[in-house]
Amino acid sequence: MNIAFHRITAVMLRYLLIERRNYWRFIESMFWPTMDILLWGLTSVWMQQQHVQLPHIVLIMMTCLVLWSIVSRAQLEIVMPLLEELWQRSLITLFSTPLTCAEWIIGLMLNGLIKTTFVLCFGAGVVWLLYALNVFAVGWMMLPYAVSLMMFGWAVGFLGAAFVIYYGQKAQNVAWMLSFVFAPVSGIFYPIAILPVWLQKIAWALPLSYAFEGMRAVILSETLVTTYALSSLLLSLVYLIAMVALFGFLFGRSRQLGFERL
Repeated sequence: MNIAFHRITAVMLRYLLIERRNYWRFIESMFWPTMDILLWGLTSVWMQQQHVQLPHIVLIMMTCLVLWSIVSRAQLEIVMPLLEELWQRSLITLFSTPLTCAEWIIGLMLNGLIKTTFVLCFGAGVVWLLYALNVFAVGWMMLPYAVSLMMFGWAVGFLGAAFVIYYGQKAQNVAWMLSFVFAPVSGIFYPIAILPVWLQKIAWALPLSYAFEGMRAVILSETLVTTYALSSLLLSLVYLIAMVALFGFLFGRSRQLGFERL
């Protein structure tokens, strides 16, 4: 398979320019992290004032919330461009060019990397302004978990995109819901141990659980638990490869059936 980097760059520029011209999308990408940080941050402050016996509770909640925004934003940066192509009826035009599915996928991921990194830094800035907390205080120990969560967000995005590319716009609601399906069993704001045993088994099959448990360990003990970090990265990579393969397969099937039906 020949991959042309100038076409990948063109895909990135296409969606970055759309973002620049549509400032409502830019506002929306800033709005939701800010609201989550504000609401959950105030809840955490109240719990701390009530003398809940958990060290660094506000920092733990805010760090995990900022990391969760990586998953949700990375997912949206895969699904949204596909939905916009369908809404504008431009998918056929886009792929009537020499652009390949692989080049489009790589372009989406690189574009998502740029915007998700921006949202991560923005969220960390809001936490610092509102609560005087530095979510980057743990330094490089956050990096493997952030990378893992971004890969899993892409995986969820490609799963949603697979439904959309095969079943059309009627499946778009599934794409919106997917990341939240994983939230209850991911241990974002609470340890996996409080879940029922049968749910714990599901949770430990997801990279999110290792990432959030690992970040809590980093904040509480300032130690990187290598097994958590490696398990999270490896599982995210496996899920990402599987979901990209699924999307590529359904993309080919849908192209044979005709994109106009979508």
